[in-house]
Amino acid sequence: MAEITHFGIGSNRLRSKPRIFTAFVNRENPILILGGGPTGLGAARRLEELGRNNWLLVEGVNQAGGLAASFLDEQGFTWDIGGHVQFSHYEYFDRAMNELLGKEGWLHHQRESWVWIRDRFIPYPFQNNIRHLPADDLDRCLASLEDLARRDHAKPANFHEWILASFGQGLADIFMLPYNFKVWAYPPKMMNAVWVGERVAVTDLKRVRQNIALAKDDVSWGPNNTFQFPVRGGTGAIWKACAQRLPQERLRFNTLVTGIDLDRHEVTTSRGETLKYDTLISTIPLRELIRLSGQFQLNDLAERGLLYSSSNIFGIGLKGTPPEHLRTKCWMYFPEDNCPFYRVTVFSNYSPNNVPDITKNWSLMAEVSESSFKPVDQARLLDQVIEGLLATRLIECREDIVSTWKYRAGYGYPTPGLERDMALAQIIPFFESRNVYSRGRFGLWKYEVSNQDHSFMQGVEIVERLLTGCSEMTATNPNLANSRKHPWPFEKAEGSEPSSLTEKL
Repeated sequence: MAEITHFGIGSNRLRSKPRIFTAFVNRENPILILGGGPTGLGAARRLEELGRNNWLLVEGVNQAGGLAASFLDEQGFTWDIGGHVQFSHYEYFDRAMNELLGKEGWLHHQRESWVWIRDRFIPYPFQNNIRHLPADDLDRCLASLEDLARRDHAKPANFHEWILASFGQGLADIFMLPYNFKVWAYPPKMMNAVWVGERVAVTDLKRVRQNIALAKDDVSWGPNNTFQFPVRGGTGAIWKACAQRLPQERLRFNTLVTGIDLDRHEVTTSRGETLKYDTLISTIPLRELIRLSGQFQLNDLAERGLLYSSSNIFGIGLKGTPPEHLRTKCWMYFPEDNCPFYRVTVFSNYSPNNVPDITKNWSLMAEVSESSFKPVDQARLLDQVIEGLLATRLIECREDIVSTWKYRAGYGYPTPGLERDMALAQIIPFFESRNVYSRGRFGLWKYEVSNQDHSFMQGVEIVERLLTGCSEMTATNPNLANSRKHPWPFEKAEGSEPSSLTEKL
């Protein structure tokens, strides 16, 4: 089995005599970018568009992409770090994607997602399609929805209360509560409900009744009901192409950050170098930024507010072709305890080039969350995943497996905990007052704006803010960012403030 474990951050070991690194093309007001994922690449790309040549990007591993990278295993199967799909809230992002891969470099899909529950597939969103449930479960869900409609509700204090107030006890017990613990690896009572927005379809009782009466499947909900995927190379092909279009002398791969001196404006690396900066755009996990910069007074805020889960990704390469019941499916959710994974993607359905020979192979990709509240047995996890695939009828026998691949992302999902926003309100301004701008999936720690489009645009927007004084939208106003497709330049982002450092840069 091919196995990769990635935490993305270097050790604290420093060489005794670091040397000053002088590779900046223009040393006036140098801008250092930490991380070569979508956010860091978005920042670098925008700096180039604005004619700035005083930047350097540092990445700890040997390729671009971060959590959006892809891998080719020894048997010729391509794998992503989870079931990425791409859709967009931004015209700028759309133009960038077409530029990077060309219009012919994309496949376009109609989402077909399902929930496996009660030994059957039910179309997603589950709450709109409960007509497929066994009679007892259906009656229970309808009764609790009708009871819900008759009651007034106080503002929910946490995600658990939001689920009950939005779906009723029946749907909560059957699907929403067990699934959300399985995916987040934290009890919903420990999470806020601020992040939900467009991510979860709430229940419309009238619509549910109509679907039951008409025996109608309701599958069109959501921003990702259509999505695109690269023809070749997996999701990582996008970000490799982005990096390849940037000046190579300003990209430093295989360079781990080992320390950050906020007072001296210096970053030390695993190569024994010291990189001086005027402005630091950091896309590494915010908890690691705190650790590497020695800001231990922020540790308590981080421990209480910056919760996260790890992601265990398993690629299962198979011989033959998908069975009929999986032939057109994109991904499936698994709330029950007969399998360790919460989601499985039929990855060969995303692109025929994700497998060595589409006439002879197909592939599944399973995701298992992990946290201190939901530990996993790493030694047994692959076998448990395979047993789960058998139990949920995704595969028929072990003998069909021709390749297995594993990736563990130590930082998988930023969890929207109850104290997240309080912590971010103190930590982000602390670093910004020291010319350090933390953005990206784990740099900003806002799950609701952590898709590829959001992350890329966070990099673009922070450069715009620093160089032109334009307000950020994605980082400061997630609800607005997710509300519609945005033109470029953006409409004014209400509630955002330009950088106080504009004059310096």
